[in-house]
Amino acid sequence: MNVQKQTRWSANATLADAAARLREAGRIVVTTHAKPDGDAIGSSLSCARALRLLGKDVTVLYLAPWFERFDPFLRGEDVVRPAEGDGAPIAALGEPDAVLICDTGSWAQLRDAREWLTPLHDRAIVIDHHPTGDEEVAATRVIDPLAAAACEMACELCVDLLGVASARDLPLEVAEPLYLGLATDTGFFRYSNTTGRTMRLAADLLEAGVDQSLVLRISEQSDRPARLRLIARALSGIEFLDEGRIAVMSLSHEDFAQSGADMDDAGGLTDLAQSVASVRAVAVLTEIEPGVTKVSMRSKPPAPGEQDADVSSVARALGGGGHVRAAGVRLEEPLDAARARIGKALTDALK
Repeated sequence: MNVQKQTRWSANATLADAAARLREAGRIVVTTHAKPDGDAIGSSLSCARALRLLGKDVTVLYLAPWFERFDPFLRGEDVVRPAEGDGAPIAALGEPDAVLICDTGSWAQLRDAREWLTPLHDRAIVIDHHPTGDEEVAATRVIDPLAAAACEMACELCVDLLGVASARDLPLEVAEPLYLGLATDTGFFRYSNTTGRTMRLAADLLEAGVDQSLVLRISEQSDRPARLRLIARALSGIEFLDEGRIAVMSLSHEDFAQSGADMDDAGGLTDLAQSVASVRAVAVLTEIEPGVTKVSMRSKPPAPGEQDADVSSVARALGGGGHVRAAGVRLEEPLDAARARIGKALTDALK
């Protein structure tokens, strides 16, 4: 694939620098991208809890939509979760001494908080593992695209903040969300982003007392029957392009209504199509609203002699971003038009 030029996005600080900044702050808001997934929740929640153990006044902000399957990991914790488009609870956060933004540095993923965040630029700290973002989001940026998950970085930050020897010495309340993020962003250690560092960290977190079977059950084995009905509708319309190297699925408002499903039920569909031997790249398109389509793309590592399938280059060319193996974009197009456009873009990219 032809890699497009990345937007300006570079680290200008270390995790030790971030820890020092946070120690100086009294009141801190910790947040992450909209529609938080396991890594977003894990990195933000672990850092917030570590900072509270230091006596900081910490508020956690989660931008809509929120998926109820993650409620057990909050363990009753009071967090700010405004409805989508509701800026009042965000504005009420005022001017904290610091804002810690985990797992993103993209305005597109912080849309509802942008008006509040913009004047706080000099107080904002980003900890992210994505290769693209917007430098204007935060004055302090710690970016490691080689990290399998933002939780790899958050773990090092928590160890530093709490002054412990390693992750195995972290309190369970901090270790559990870190393991959640590691596990979910690596497909429970099946994806190509899993490294020795990832596995060693996971082992340390298990030694800290994390119940891995409980994390698996809550995050991956708590589906509703509606999800299976939605999967059936997605698979019934699957299309294989480019001699089976590309798989495209789509979900309309009607699919959600007829299956009784919601957006939370649509996660993980790319994994199903990747089980096909010939498939190199997968796209799942979801109709967010009339004329707006969300696209999630995944790709497999290349076999010997194959060209690498970098879906992030396709996403960036369309205004999105992400990783080589996992990327996405929001298109202001109807579902059918977006499906045709993505199919062509992936086909052209694999030539």
